[in-house]
Amino acid sequence: MPSTPIPVPGRLRPDSDAADAALRGLLRAVGWDEVGQAGVTLCAALLGAGEFRLVDSAAAAVMTARHPPYRGDGAASSVFVPPIVLIDQDTRGVRVLQPLGIPEAATGLLDARIPTESWSSADWQENWSRVVLLLDAKLVSVRAADSLQQAVERLERAERLQRALFAIADQANADRDMAEVMAALHRIVGSLMYAENFYIVLYEPSRHTVRFPYFVDVADQDVPDATREFALHELAGNMTWHLLTGGKALRGSPEALNDQVDGVIVQAGPECVDWLGVPLLRGNQVVGGIVVQSYRESERLSDQDQALLTYVAQHILTALERRRAHEELEQRVAERTDALREANRVLQQQVLERQRGERLQAALFRIAELANTTDSLEDFYAALHRVVGGLLNARNFYIALQSDDGNELRFPYSVDEFDHERRTRRPGRGLTEYVLNHGTALLADRPGIERLSATGDVTSIGTQSTCWLGVPLICADKAVGVLAVQSYSEDYGYTPRDQELLTFVSYHIANALERKRNAESLKSAYAELEQRVAERTGELAAANRDLREQIAYRESMERQLKHETLHDSLTGLPNRTLFLERLELALDRYRRDPRRLFAVLFLDLDRFKVINDSVGHLVGDDLLYEVGGRIAGCLDSGDVAARLGGDEFAILLHDVVDPERAMIFAARIIEALNAPIRLGQKEVFTSTSIGIALCSPRYAKAEELLRDADVAMYRAKAEGRHRYALFDERLHQEALRLLEVENDLRRAIARGELEPYFQPIVRLSDRSLVGYEALVRWRHPERGVLLPAEFLPVAEDSGSAEQIDWQMFERVCAIAPALTAQGGFISINLTARHFRLSELDRELFAILDRNGVMPSRIRIEVTERALLENPAQVKLILDGLRRRGISVALDDFGTGYSSLSYLHQYPLQALKIDRSFVAEMRPYDDGSSSAVVRAILAMAGSLGMQVIAEGIETESQQQALEGLGCEFGQGFLFGRPQPAEHWLGLGQ
Repeated sequence: MPSTPIPVPGRLRPDSDAADAALRGLLRAVGWDEVGQAGVTLCAALLGAGEFRLVDSAAAAVMTARHPPYRGDGAASSVFVPPIVLIDQDTRGVRVLQPLGIPEAATGLLDARIPTESWSSADWQENWSRVVLLLDAKLVSVRAADSLQQAVERLERAERLQRALFAIADQANADRDMAEVMAALHRIVGSLMYAENFYIVLYEPSRHTVRFPYFVDVADQDVPDATREFALHELAGNMTWHLLTGGKALRGSPEALNDQVDGVIVQAGPECVDWLGVPLLRGNQVVGGIVVQSYRESERLSDQDQALLTYVAQHILTALERRRAHEELEQRVAERTDALREANRVLQQQVLERQRGERLQAALFRIAELANTTDSLEDFYAALHRVVGGLLNARNFYIALQSDDGNELRFPYSVDEFDHERRTRRPGRGLTEYVLNHGTALLADRPGIERLSATGDVTSIGTQSTCWLGVPLICADKAVGVLAVQSYSEDYGYTPRDQELLTFVSYHIANALERKRNAESLKSAYAELEQRVAERTGELAAANRDLREQIAYRESMERQLKHETLHDSLTGLPNRTLFLERLELALDRYRRDPRRLFAVLFLDLDRFKVINDSVGHLVGDDLLYEVGGRIAGCLDSGDVAARLGGDEFAILLHDVVDPERAMIFAARIIEALNAPIRLGQKEVFTSTSIGIALCSPRYAKAEELLRDADVAMYRAKAEGRHRYALFDERLHQEALRLLEVENDLRRAIARGELEPYFQPIVRLSDRSLVGYEALVRWRHPERGVLLPAEFLPVAEDSGSAEQIDWQMFERVCAIAPALTAQGGFISINLTARHFRLSELDRELFAILDRNGVMPSRIRIEVTERALLENPAQVKLILDGLRRRGISVALDDFGTGYSSLSYLHQYPLQALKIDRSFVAEMRPYDDGSSSAVVRAILAMAGSLGMQVIAEGIETESQQQALEGLGCEFGQGFLFGRPQPAEHWLGLGQ
């Protein structure tokens, strides 16, 4: 770090102002160059005449090795390492070489050329010691910051490498084809180094062949076929051949590569600027390689890239070999499975033949007995359908019968996917009539049907099928009907074997049908007579039955409606209406007999909304059902539990002689609900907060008891949830007070009683004003000016907080042009709820435009909590604000997660150190707060971000912060929050 020597004319005493300015410049300096210039300036300000320069530790070692150190009695007595003093008798000057740091860890060297009289001055020696100590301390801090930055970079590189190795390992088991796996490996390598041009070559030593399974190159358009195997000698002489035959990594320009290989390199493809290839080794055997090359001077490959690619290459080889072994195993399993499948197919075919014969025999026996076992022709036809369906595909099946005179064709049974009803018709030219007329079976596919239609033999009737099979029903050597099946799907058709089978079965069906028709005719005659007698009897019985059913139905509906009106449909518990009735009865009994004490418990499940939103409303309903059951299981006889709505329940306890019994029962309920609840495959945990209200003569209505129990429940939630609270008069007064504040707050919003106050933000060095922070205050007509803590919690609960915020934004922007007329900015605070509005940035810019405010005059302050709730949307909004000129500051830094990812993930320009760190700071005190602040300042300085300290109330706090290098601050020391008129008046 050599610095240019600056000659300074002699003077008797240093300029105090110049010395202070030089010291501030040294404290603000960042990096070796800035420290060198600031150090020379400081020497000039404190030491007077002379030439001064700073050199780095490497140059210092060379200079000090030539000269022994000077050990004078009074010279530089406070310096740890003795200086080297060289006296020039000709010029009456002295050259002082002062090492900085300690011999084991030198940080640099101060080289000074001064007059001899200055060296002998005691005052000059004292100033010299101060300069050396200041420079030594500054160089130590700069060196520590550089070491920290290097450590962070090493950790980041290690983390990226670890993620890449995990990703490479995942590719071995990824359920994707090899091309996608190779592309994924390319992306992984590209995340670690420059790898725009990348290919993988695999070498098979046993066959001396190579293959390029993956090849990406922006300049080389001759991409090798990934499936082709090349003989190794086809690549002889090119860089890939040298890599595979040499078995060692190669890197450099084409000229440098010639010196790394034996023989001449044969150019293949476009000439690159830089080339890096590493071998893939299985043990000591080369089985492939990975190559990265660059065609641009700006993208050179380094030794670090070579080491990294060599390390990653072996993990890639492991992943590829695991992938190949897995594929080979799958192939062997598939081949074995195919062989077993073929053997199984032959066996199954034999089994099917045997089963087919058994089914046919069983079908014939079944057809023979149907004529005697079925009750009606409809049952007979349906049974025949089932029998035929057991032999072949009979999803679409019908039976057609011709009348005795041949003038009608009836369809007594039909089941079809499309033609749901087949009506009686006169014989025509359909496929059914074709079979009837010819007396033989017909098997026709779609083309066959079309050929018959073309010749005029048939005319299509109904939905066209893809395959049709019909056989005649022969009785007494005459076709009396047709049995037909058909398919509408290309996936299934009928075969000549199916035709043979159905023809054989049709003879048995025709005989059974004839016997069934004869039996049915006889049965019909007897049934007709019985029906006439039964009709008259049935009409009276039906009328009587209908009347009884209507009466029973009306009574059932009445009971059901009454139950549904007074009970919760989900849990089955009484609802609010029934509970208030029972509570009113208990209150009446208490008025008649004050000894009949009772208590009301109001329950609300803790975090039920989180459970409902995370696992869904169906699981939430199951949870409420289980909670209702557990509550009911804790009740004694006569007590009442009800679900009031949502996740709110209420319990009426009778015979409560003292509050202790009610509290014991509440604790039992809490314990019962604390146990885990198993809902399907999920285990859910919940808890409850309970409010207890005891009966009292002051209650006139049941609703008042329920109201006070509700108030007590909210007190239990405020005290930490998962507990109970007993209602007393203090809670009643608190509820009235909150209601009064809420009502006043709504009126205040309408009347404009809320107004912004502004607290100044100053530059600590001279307390000059750089901006304001806008804070809300409530100018109450009776209670005076109220701080946010006295009304903002009520506004949050009542939903008025967001309305207040937008009203404040509008008023701040109306005042901003006047407050920032001389420069500076105004900070406004945005909470997490604002970022739920996706159009937040447009709304803010609309307010700025209406009031003529430049975006650069507004700064947005956000907390870490706001960044956590919806990171993607928050980042999008902040980027939009930043593009238009609004700066962003991270408020209360250090009190949350303080993640370093915020500082580069979001567009932040400033950090605000929380007041909790500032409160404990004192000058020259290296406590924990000072250490944290020092670290924040160093980090912010390296990122080019402003740092503002909050809560500065004393001069000592300001001095401590200035000593650490903090540039900006705010607090009561510089001004309390005041209305805009106050600051405008001061400005005038």
